[in-house]
Amino acid sequence: MSDHEAESLMEKISEKVHDLKDDSSSSSDSDDDNKISAMKSKVFRLFGREKPLHNVFGSGKPADLLLWKDKKVSGGILGGVTIIWFLFEVLEYHLLTLVCHSLILTLAILFLWSNASTFIKKSPPKIPEVAIPEKPLMEIVSSLRIEINQGLAAIRHIASGKDLKKFLSVIAGFWFVSIISNCCNFLTLVYILLVLLFSVPVTYDKYEDKIDPLAEKAWIEIKKQYAVLDVKVLSKIPRSMKELKEKKKV
Repeated sequence: MSDHEAESLMEKISEKVHDLKDDSSSSSDSDDDNKISAMKSKVFRLFGREKPLHNVFGSGKPADLLLWKDKKVSGGILGGVTIIWFLFEVLEYHLLTLVCHSLILTLAILFLWSNASTFIKKSPPKIPEVAIPEKPLMEIVSSLRIEINQGLAAIRHIASGKDLKKFLSVIAGFWFVSIISNCCNFLTLVYILLVLLFSVPVTYDKYEDKIDPLAEKAWIEIKKQYAVLDVKVLSKIPRSMKELKEKKKV
């Protein structure tokens, strides 16, 4: 074998070895990526979500408000709601009284400013023209109508006696709400819900890596307790009155 043939043979062998190394490294990289994605998919997320919390809330302005992306706007809304609650609950203002006093104060300031501007040689206040746009109002009314119709359809289905379990769960839910309403009035309940909306999501978004493992343990325990309840109680409840009559006949 000549020197030229030997050199070409060695070059071919080195190319083969290099290709094998590249294939093995690329396959190992792809395996690592697959393992990482599989591990991410196996991580427990609260409510079984797979998307980021911002996408769960719609990725729009409501999500930005609840997750405090704009701290000034979110803080302003929460502060305004707190002031309203303080006026009605602590100072015991009535709605009509508050509206009338606010209008009196606003009109008096604007009226005096408009008339005094000629004497103090300053421009009068620019009062904006406020009008309710038709299109957003109709969209809100339409979406509200759809939700109300769905609620009425659900109530009709429950009242028809086709699902006894759902009937009992709804009755228990209404009973729980009635107990809460005895502890606080409607305005305080709405204020508590708003405070929770503006505090719980942003707290979870910040500490989700610590909250999710705890939530996973709690969810496993809840599933165990529900399985026991289902075997001992729920499975013995007939799904409808027809099924209850058939069991009585048997």
